[in-house]
Amino acid sequence: MIDRRDHKRILIYSHDTFGLGHLRRCRAIAHSLVDADASLSVLILSGSPIIGSFDFRSRVDFVRIPGVIKLRNGEYVSLSLHIDIEETLAMRSSIIRHTAEIFDPDILIVDKEPLGLRGEVRPTLDLLRGRGTPLILGLRDVMDDPGALESEWARKNAIPALRDYYDEIWVYGLPQICDPLEGLDLPASVRRRMVYTGYLRRTVPSTSGAPQFDDLPEGKFLLVTPGGGGDGDGLIDWVLAAYEHDPGSLPQAVVVFGPFMMPDRQAAFAARAARLPNVRTLTFDAHLEGLIVRAGGIVAMGGYNTFCEILSFDKPALIVPRTTPRLEQYIRAQRAAELGLVAMLPDNGSRDPREMAAALLRLGHQPRPSTVVVPGLLDGMEAVNRLALKWLAAGRPARWARGAAQGGLGSRHA
Repeated sequence: MIDRRDHKRILIYSHDTFGLGHLRRCRAIAHSLVDADASLSVLILSGSPIIGSFDFRSRVDFVRIPGVIKLRNGEYVSLSLHIDIEETLAMRSSIIRHTAEIFDPDILIVDKEPLGLRGEVRPTLDLLRGRGTPLILGLRDVMDDPGALESEWARKNAIPALRDYYDEIWVYGLPQICDPLEGLDLPASVRRRMVYTGYLRRTVPSTSGAPQFDDLPEGKFLLVTPGGGGDGDGLIDWVLAAYEHDPGSLPQAVVVFGPFMMPDRQAAFAARAARLPNVRTLTFDAHLEGLIVRAGGIVAMGGYNTFCEILSFDKPALIVPRTTPRLEQYIRAQRAAELGLVAMLPDNGSRDPREMAAALLRLGHQPRPSTVVVPGLLDGMEAVNRLALKWLAAGRPARWARGAAQGGLGSRHA
């Protein structure tokens, strides 16, 4: 039998209604944590329908909760089951709570949503708070436009959750790029619990990924990726239009559709790409980092994970951010471009192929991100490891009283 005094456990919750961002961030954090501590096990709770496509390190595992998807009108529905959304949410909440009850984590890390999807994590927060478990909220560097976030979080009753439940708020970014809670009327006690970690450095993968592209010369091709691809039609269409307009002068490109792009759109884009001699396509690869490492430049929408990979692998990048339903990518890209870390090309709807072609050609002469010195830029993983170790070392019986935690944790860069 494993002695719990010698073996620690961290539970990570990610709602994962759609896309790859939350899952990939939580997986990267979990891998970093177990690499740093041989006595630690990490369990991820996720609603991602493709979590099984990824590999996980030893002492990292996952529990797949029933998936949901958000419709354009803002309503949620069950992703695969023909049951009412309220029944789906009740099952999800029950699975989350019972998993936490049995796994009995030494730390709970909640990704992005303070109370989970539609409040599904509140029973688990109540359970673990009663056990003295440290409760951590992890936020990406940018959430949304402050006005939109204020309205959303008021509806979700999120700010009282920050005040009443969380011992610490880890911001996976830097304040000089963005304060994710800018504009919110936060209690001073909540502000004192915010810790900026820096961005989460990604490592060179052990597998190269997408062996069908091994013939492409390293550093001589562009990688075009819209992340999960569910809202990547505009980026792919614009890039293909540029290659159709000027096929002779542009470098070779690998266009990745993403697992959530609609099949009919993938087929249409693949047919267009097949007529272009220097464009090849890929639907999805769980080890896309291998292609990022080999590419000469990246063209992306600028989600959090892709931005971390651009910085980590020091790649010149052109960011074409989405602006709906959130301004998150636009804000991140704008701040990063102002610092000189990336180039940005806003999509104003016209999608002039000449404009995109010119931007793609400029990538070949663009400085790498490392030419800009930003202290602590990629310290995120090390900071998360240190912060987790602090809470694990304190132990539940000996950790700070909640009143002291609310009043004594300072807003700082870890």
